Amino acid sequence: MNWQGLERHRIELKRPLLLVRGSRGILACGYLNVEAFDRTGEAAAIVTGVNDFEDMLGAKITAVSRAAAAAGVSPGMTGREALDRFR
Repeated sequence: MNWQGLERHRIELKRPLLLVRGSRGILACGYLNVEAFDRTGEAAAIVTGVNDFEDMLGAKITAVSRAAAAAGVSPGMTGREALDRFR
């Protein structure tokens, strides 16, 4: 994966809090929820059961914000597919 143009953030908790941010949206782990992103109008997709950024790429999206849906991201897509749209 070419990570150029994507910010990666990892915060160590009991399980890592992971976030990958592109210029048009965010791929996040299950610590975060789409309701918060809907309140701010941001595009976000959530994947669960991931331990690192590579896991996020292959994981299926479980939830998307309204702005992410408008950008063509939907549950069942992979994290990689979402990042292609969020880049």
